[in-house]
Amino acid sequence: MSELLVGIDIGTSSSKGVLARPDGEIVATAERAHELSLPRPGWAEHDAEGVWWADFTALCGELAEGARGDIAGLCVSGIGPCLLPVDPNGGPLRPAILYGIDTRASAEIAELTERLGLDEILKRCGSPLTSQAVGPKLLWLLRNEPEVWERTDRFLMANSFVVERLTGEFVLDHHSASQCDPLYDLAAGAWIDEWAEDIAPGLRLPRLVWPGEIAGRVTDDGAAATGLRAGTPVAAGTIDAWAEAASVGVRNPGDLMLMYGTTMFLIAVLADVPVSERLWSTAGVFSGTRNLAAGMATSGALTAWLRELAGGPSYESLIEGASVVPRGSEGLLVLPYFAGERTPLFDPDARGLICGLTLNHGRGHIYRALLEATAFGVRHNLEAMEEAGARIDRIVAVGGGTKGDLWTQIVTDVTGRPQEIPQQTIGAAYGDAWLAGVATGLVEPDSDWNPIASVVRPDPDAAPVYERLYEMYLRLYTSTRDISHALAEIQSDG
Repeated sequence: MSELLVGIDIGTSSSKGVLARPDGEIVATAERAHELSLPRPGWAEHDAEGVWWADFTALCGELAEGARGDIAGLCVSGIGPCLLPVDPNGGPLRPAILYGIDTRASAEIAELTERLGLDEILKRCGSPLTSQAVGPKLLWLLRNEPEVWERTDRFLMANSFVVERLTGEFVLDHHSASQCDPLYDLAAGAWIDEWAEDIAPGLRLPRLVWPGEIAGRVTDDGAAATGLRAGTPVAAGTIDAWAEAASVGVRNPGDLMLMYGTTMFLIAVLADVPVSERLWSTAGVFSGTRNLAAGMATSGALTAWLRELAGGPSYESLIEGASVVPRGSEGLLVLPYFAGERTPLFDPDARGLICGLTLNHGRGHIYRALLEATAFGVRHNLEAMEEAGARIDRIVAVGGGTKGDLWTQIVTDVTGRPQEIPQQTIGAAYGDAWLAGVATGLVEPDSDWNPIASVVRPDPDAAPVYERLYEMYLRLYTSTRDISHALAEIQSDG
């Protein structure tokens, strides 16, 4: 029988699984939808048992049905960085506090930045403290839920939670750790013990490994819960966007991955990572690699919001309606900050805005304007990366949003940059299978098992329209920021 690799990714609104051969051929796929909990404005959570573990075991079972061969290794990625406090037995003590879309720790971000010093944080961690950072959320937990903190032995993320359940090993990959600011020293590749003890006293920290290294092997208990063979190697895995970058071969300086999903994410590979107060500098997937990253708080979530508001029409009909609307949506401009914004604004109190509405605008106009808003956000982040010193030679697009032509064409027209579309755009789960192959020695790290299938090129006729609107987009945020912040305060009080 042939050897097979399992990759599973736990996303914001769904989890996906891939069964692949070491040459990249996909044998089977599976998907499972789940809910994102938004219990309060600025809060975003997941139930680790009901979402992370339930999805993983269900997908394992479904993929195993299509397995005609020996599962030689597996890898799991997930949303992150997240904070799941667990007791000494690994039992979750509350829902997991999610990545940058959860903005509850704003006060702790400001306090730690002042106490530790922005320059010192940037020097040691590479990034400013933002809603993406785990450290301030740990401090928030200590202060706001002391009964939970008293029982907390350690914290886990989506991938490390599953790895521990499968193998009994308490580990975290270096990349995920590099987003636990200000607990991880980017240059040293190690925990900053004195800051960790100051922010989260008594908390156990995980052993650090690289995403493509074997973290452990499936135990008898793990095998009984999943149907996997005991002893199966399990790679450490990482945060979903980095697994997604691995899935499309973004690994050389000048490469950039653009991920179309519930949120939008960008990862640039650099030889030397600059420090930027507007972006994140992180460890990469492999030892010695560095990345400059950016992320928008919403992208696909906006179209899902409109679809639900409109009564649930098919995405095909929404896209069809938007396709006949002229560029610029006939004078409609959107700020996509419906959940605050991450890079390059780092403004959790930013809010969404639809500007220019008239009675002549319909559903198609709004849908197209939402897509154009995400494209303006992508351009804003690309410009911030280049201002920080990044060289961007090629953009590789991945994720569910690449399936239709409209969204990728709009982003290409707004940015003026071509996008390469790989043969497989499944995303992080496919990258997980690749990492499992690397960890087990079945796949060479420099292998390219996902060739480029097409290239989206900018239409020069679009440039004048979008240049004018992009300038308005930037001005619209600055001119409405104070009102948005005041409204955010009212929402928080409610």
